[in-house]
Amino acid sequence: MAERELDVLVVGAGVVGAGTALDAVTRGLSTGLVEARDWASGTSSRSSKLIHGGLRYLEMLDFALVREALKERGLLLERLAPHLVKPVPFLYPLQHQGWERLYAGSGVALYDAMSMARGHGRGLPMHRHLSRRHALRIAPALKKDALVGALQYYDAQMDDARYVATLVRTAAAYGAKVANRARVTGFLREGERVVGARVQDVEAGGEYEVHAKQVVNATGVWTDDTQAMVGERGQFHVRASKGIHLVVPKDRIHSVTGLILRTEKSVLFVIPWGRHWIIGTTDTDWDLDKAHPAASSADIDYILEHVNSVLAVPLTRDDVQGVYAGLRPLLAGESDATSKLSREHTVAHPVPGLVVVAGGKYTTYRVMAKDAVDEAVHGLDMRVAECVTEDIPLLGAEGYRALWNARARIAARTGLHVVRVEHLLNRYGALTEEVLDLVAADPSLGEPLRAAEDYLRAEVVYAASHEGARHLDDVLTRRTRISIETFDRGTLSAREAAELMAPVLGWDKDQIEREVEHYEKRVEAERESQRQPDDLTADAARLGAPDIVPL
Repeated sequence: MAERELDVLVVGAGVVGAGTALDAVTRGLSTGLVEARDWASGTSSRSSKLIHGGLRYLEMLDFALVREALKERGLLLERLAPHLVKPVPFLYPLQHQGWERLYAGSGVALYDAMSMARGHGRGLPMHRHLSRRHALRIAPALKKDALVGALQYYDAQMDDARYVATLVRTAAAYGAKVANRARVTGFLREGERVVGARVQDVEAGGEYEVHAKQVVNATGVWTDDTQAMVGERGQFHVRASKGIHLVVPKDRIHSVTGLILRTEKSVLFVIPWGRHWIIGTTDTDWDLDKAHPAASSADIDYILEHVNSVLAVPLTRDDVQGVYAGLRPLLAGESDATSKLSREHTVAHPVPGLVVVAGGKYTTYRVMAKDAVDEAVHGLDMRVAECVTEDIPLLGAEGYRALWNARARIAARTGLHVVRVEHLLNRYGALTEEVLDLVAADPSLGEPLRAAEDYLRAEVVYAASHEGARHLDDVLTRRTRISIETFDRGTLSAREAAELMAPVLGWDKDQIEREVEHYEKRVEAERESQRQPDDLTADAARLGAPDIVPL
């Protein structure tokens, strides 16, 4: 990146930054993407993992936002990432006779109608009305007196961190230059104009000057901090709102459908997640450490209390396998005018050469990316093509359905169980063949990890060799979800995974020890934070573990 001037340099590789890099490079612009830590290591790996139209925004009469999100949901399911984005059913328990069924039913009917009207509703079943008996048949976990009937509707879900890593790889495949562990320490200026950034190589040391005609700040909850480097905060600032999620084993809640429950403040989702459930979320202001938001004991109690209000067999702390906390980047305008810029996301050009994109939600990342690149194009003295990402499938999408249809044959050929092949296809799509090549070269990689049997040993090697994983934490927390899907939070898999990564990344025995020790300290710090009564003490406990492993 430092060798010649880029057209666009994107700072921040969450879903919006990665999407912006893909948008820019597929318009023919020379593009760079830098990320201070790992792909999706902030908000984009700690979401509810839903791709949804925002049913509750209908209640706020925000039809434009819902229409936009439903279109994106359809594109992702059908064309852009069918291997990563999957339909998921939700049951909405009704608690009042008559009026509630009419009110909620008309909302869900409008939701489905808006989806179909855009031509992107195919692939998802329509909603249906259920009697109490029928609802309890598909969700026996519910208390009988918790509902008088129910509605069932469909949305979609994905593995958020895997999705971002795939976006980054897709951008790189089209020619974008991408680097994680590359921290922007300042912007390059010519007078008022921003002409690039100083980037520190966090792994190997050294600082580089990367010149670019336009820089896009896509740093989410860090937007204000990044803007401060140019002495400009812009017309808006970004407020961090913390949301926490609990992960529990599938057998703790007896249901074949997800649940959506109303609370006094918001809604609570119980989301199917492989052999687990994800339960969330909360919504509280957060002004402490942004890199490692901590879940307190009070947060966990809040979610358990609300979900237990409808469950026949209540959940306890002992049922909780994993806990994760993320920060939503919410726009907070400095005046009425700027707060009305956009309920969801906004794009600004505060100084020449620097574009800021902020706010928004995961589902509409592609629209945010398009708006950011459109804004950057205004500052380029050249004709630039229109956005084409609506027609650019992510890596692994092309050929996925054909391989899915051939999964029994693949299982027979490789000796893997067909369920294992399905797991791979839903994580890598057509790139599954690359993972299977590793197994063919070393059959021991076809064995599952000893303490995390959902994942093959080959997946750890592939994460380091193909997916940009640089540390044990990257693999156990984001390339796989072992850190939230096992009661030991990945500590029992740490050494085996580190030893698999070592030959790929050139680690010696000392580095393996450092990686394992660092991971164990991180898990213990998180556990300690979750025993603390409030945000302040939880944050202090979480910061007890160092952030990065020295090489």
